[in-house]
Amino acid sequence: MKEIVIISGKGGTGKTSIVASLAALAGNIVLADCDVDAADLHLLMRPEIKEEHDFSGGKQARIVGERCIGCGRCAEVCNFSAVTFDGPANEVLEKTYAIDPVSCEGCGVCFHFCPANAIEFEDAVNGQWFVSDTRFGPLVHAKLGPAQENSGKLVSLIRKQAKQIATERKKDFIIVDGSPGIGCPVIASITAADLVLVVTEPTISARHDLERVVELTGHFKIPTVVCINKCDINLKMTEEIVRKMKDMNIAVIGQIPYDVSVTKAQVAGQSIIEYSSNGLSDRIKSLWQALSFTFDTKDQNNG
Repeated sequence: MKEIVIISGKGGTGKTSIVASLAALAGNIVLADCDVDAADLHLLMRPEIKEEHDFSGGKQARIVGERCIGCGRCAEVCNFSAVTFDGPANEVLEKTYAIDPVSCEGCGVCFHFCPANAIEFEDAVNGQWFVSDTRFGPLVHAKLGPAQENSGKLVSLIRKQAKQIATERKKDFIIVDGSPGIGCPVIASITAADLVLVVTEPTISARHDLERVVELTGHFKIPTVVCINKCDINLKMTEEIVRKMKDMNIAVIGQIPYDVSVTKAQVAGQSIIEYSSNGLSDRIKSLWQALSFTFDTKDQNNG
């Protein structure tokens, strides 16, 4: 079983469209959508949800109005201005203190300092994660709630579940749709992966962010290759990216031209492989062949 993670230095490079196309080509796979802050692979996969679970990435404080004595100690020690004096009345007070769940950072200071033990410190529900069936195989995906954090922890959970399913069902590949950028969710997506494919585009911002994400994968010593999507919108920049990657000892294994059929395929809820048999599909098939060759070469070197 091999795990390939597809990431990008910036959003909008076409990463998820390429993931869907690779899923259509790979065969015996498990899919994982680790772009939990803005998950959209399900739009192309049209999953049938089989399991749904709450995700708790931390804790959250809550004042029990009946026990509040109105001393204001919680407001004094809160560094996030999450405590307000507008809670419900109780038998003694016309108004009590309350905690704004959006502003609360889950540090627990108010819980420890409350003299009346009026504060509960409970597991917070930050989102949900799912195990679904798709036409290409199982998909593990998630939905992080608005203003919720700990996406790195959720990414690690999704990858763990995907690996478990792949092992139980004897799948050949895990294909992971990772997050853009170089932050915590990306690090959680790529750690210990067998191969990382970085999808970029020929723009100044994309080139800059590509270099940063390649430095990140290099830091973790993860084999990395690059695909330049929409390669013909700026041929000069495409050439510059190829040269820069060569200097960084990173292979550019795919160059995919811009094509309006990609947008049409998205509207139809399909991958480009399913939607069209034009030259663009051939380019993506060549990309998958190059990825497979990279895996084979890596195995031979390890052997």
